[in-house]
Amino acid sequence: MIADGVEDEEKWLAAGIAGLQQNAFYMHRALDSNNLRDALKYSAQMLSELRTSRLSPHKYYELYMRSFDELRKLEMFFKEETRRGCSVIDLYELVQHAGNILPRLYLLCTVGSVYIKSKEAPSKDVLKDLVEMCRGVQHPVRGLFLRSYLAQVSRDKLPDIGSEYEGDADTVVDAVEFVLQNFTEMNKLWVRMQHQGPAREKEKREKERSELRDLVGKNLHVLSQIEGVDLDMYKDTVLPRVLEQVVNCKDELAQYYLMDCIIQVFPDEYHLQTLDVLLGAFPQLQPTVDIKTVLSRLMERLSNYAALSADVLPEFLQVEAFSKLNNAIGKVIEAQPDMPILGVITLYSSLLTFTLHVHPDRLDYADQVLGACVRQLSGKGKLEDNKATKQIVALLSAPLEKYNDIVTTLKLSNYPCVMEYLDSETNKVMAAVIIQSIMKNKTRISTADRVEALFELIKGLLKDLDGTLGDEVDEDDFKEEQNSVARLIQMLYNDDPEEMFKIICTVRKHILAGGPKRLPFTVPPLVFSSLKLVRQLQGLEENPFGEEESTTPKKIFQLLNQTVETLSNIPAPELALRLYFQCAEAANDCDLEPVAYEFFTQAYILYEEEISDSRAQVTAIHLIIGTLQRMHVFGVENRDTLTHKATGYSAKLLKKPDQCRAVYACSHLFWVDDQDNMKDGERVLLCLKRALRIANAAQQMSNAARGSSGSVTLFVEILNKYLYFFEKGNPQITVAAILSLIELITTEMQSDTSTPDPAADAFFASTLRYIEFQKQKGGAIGEKYEPVKVTA
Repeated sequence: MIADGVEDEEKWLAAGIAGLQQNAFYMHRALDSNNLRDALKYSAQMLSELRTSRLSPHKYYELYMRSFDELRKLEMFFKEETRRGCSVIDLYELVQHAGNILPRLYLLCTVGSVYIKSKEAPSKDVLKDLVEMCRGVQHPVRGLFLRSYLAQVSRDKLPDIGSEYEGDADTVVDAVEFVLQNFTEMNKLWVRMQHQGPAREKEKREKERSELRDLVGKNLHVLSQIEGVDLDMYKDTVLPRVLEQVVNCKDELAQYYLMDCIIQVFPDEYHLQTLDVLLGAFPQLQPTVDIKTVLSRLMERLSNYAALSADVLPEFLQVEAFSKLNNAIGKVIEAQPDMPILGVITLYSSLLTFTLHVHPDRLDYADQVLGACVRQLSGKGKLEDNKATKQIVALLSAPLEKYNDIVTTLKLSNYPCVMEYLDSETNKVMAAVIIQSIMKNKTRISTADRVEALFELIKGLLKDLDGTLGDEVDEDDFKEEQNSVARLIQMLYNDDPEEMFKIICTVRKHILAGGPKRLPFTVPPLVFSSLKLVRQLQGLEENPFGEEESTTPKKIFQLLNQTVETLSNIPAPELALRLYFQCAEAANDCDLEPVAYEFFTQAYILYEEEISDSRAQVTAIHLIIGTLQRMHVFGVENRDTLTHKATGYSAKLLKKPDQCRAVYACSHLFWVDDQDNMKDGERVLLCLKRALRIANAAQQMSNAARGSSGSVTLFVEILNKYLYFFEKGNPQITVAAILSLIELITTEMQSDTSTPDPAADAFFASTLRYIEFQKQKGGAIGEKYEPVKVTA
């Protein structure tokens, strides 16, 4: 024995191992010489080392395992002794003379194992004797390891059905009774451990207890492996006895671990058929037990069981699994009023997952779960617990993942109610998840009512839920969110024009409330969806049904005018300008001159009042010219007014090169190929001559400012315009004018004051090669170009 005194635990362990090894050495010597009496004497002394109370369970386990290995050798010796004629009954009696109870019981279990194998007595009698005898050790740690040893040596010797130790008709009952009795006693010892030692070391003891939990749990695993434990026996005997022990021990650690063990080790079909009994135990557990995790695992196992085969689904309906689980969760929450909201949400999240797997067709069940969750959340305001909000996101994502269809999810009336409890950031996350689901599954949302319901769900992305848009919002994230909304708007469609117009009005109502920062992202897709509807209606007669309320292009254009106007107020003038012109082109295709003219008027006002940046003005001018050139709906007066304005804007640009390019671009407004009534050669020539004057003025300004005349690029560009209209048959563009311009460019390039510009030289050379190429074509083009004599 180890001497008393305050010594280091490692030293105690080392001393224990040394004593054990020394006695094991003498035991081996006795075994080798077949000296039974000495073997028993030294083995008892060796096992006395396990009587220590100074080691922690972790260190004690190390000592126990060394003893276990030695006992295996001793057991083999006992088997040999019985073969040599030694009576196992005498041996069983002999070991009971050991001086101390702990070594005596270890030896008794070892001989008992040999006794059962010899079949000289029924297995059930020996096991009953051993399990009763072990009551003699009541020290928690020593008793636990002793009973663990008994469970280990007996697990392959139970009188189970089909076992070589099977006895009479009630043999399985005996096997179950033995394991249950051992389990009950072990659990009592394990629970009692918490009361050993001073209160200040309670946390340390709980950690040590946790390390020993598998010793107790092994018994439940053994029970689950007994062949004779069918559903009836499990229902009538095993589960009630185990639950009785779990509930009565009133220990948080034991209750949590053992309930989890029951769920993990026994078959799913048993759980399904005994749901009443199993769920009835949960509200009786200690309030501090983490029931949510255990109950969630039970529902997860049942969900997986249902997923294995469709054949088992009728069983779920037969036992009313959903109803029982739902009621049990309600009772657990009632029994634990202090349960954190995270626990509540986790339970309902698991129940919803179970429902979606087992009863995917029962939307009322899913809605019932969400409704119960809402009732628990009511009065709590926005959730601040990050884990709880994540769990709500998981709860809300489950129907999307299961149905792959937001339309089905929108039928759940309590779905938006749950979203109300998310803070604004998490609401955005959930809205993004919903949009991703729609994109991934290409879901078609085709009625205004569904769009209204959907936009209520994703309102976290459509407007600021907490008042103003915070400065801390990440710009890239914000753009990504709004782009996803824009993609969603493009996916909303219905073949029926009336319904589509309602959808557009619904979307418009929501996005206009989104504030100035969002409108540049959300207005364009709405405008293009509206224009798509306009083109759909284009071929139809106005008011085909003769109804005043019927959707017409004119009605849509009125809505578009008001919608685009919101962008000019933000301000986002360049974007508004582009959208006005898109609308004008659509009105042009519908032959609605007043509407098209109104859009151009709005665009011109926007240009004059809002666009002041010179680069933006240049872009806008070319946009104006390009759009106006494509318009065919205007009468002479309206076209002249708009064209005159465009040329006026061009001449007022800040930089001379920009002026020049804009003015020669205006020449295309007076010569449109496919419209004979829009071929005014004189005004084309006027534009080109004006462009030449501006280019010349630019050269002079450059000469005055820098001492060099600058590049001839502008002249070459104008030459290309001359050639374009010359080919198109404009009678005002003569060979003489082209030759004169070529000579001007050549002179400028050879001038001493000109700035060398390889790009301009290459451009001019390429233009001259083009003229030669056209000559070589022959035919009408060749004849036209023949008089243009150039020197390459």
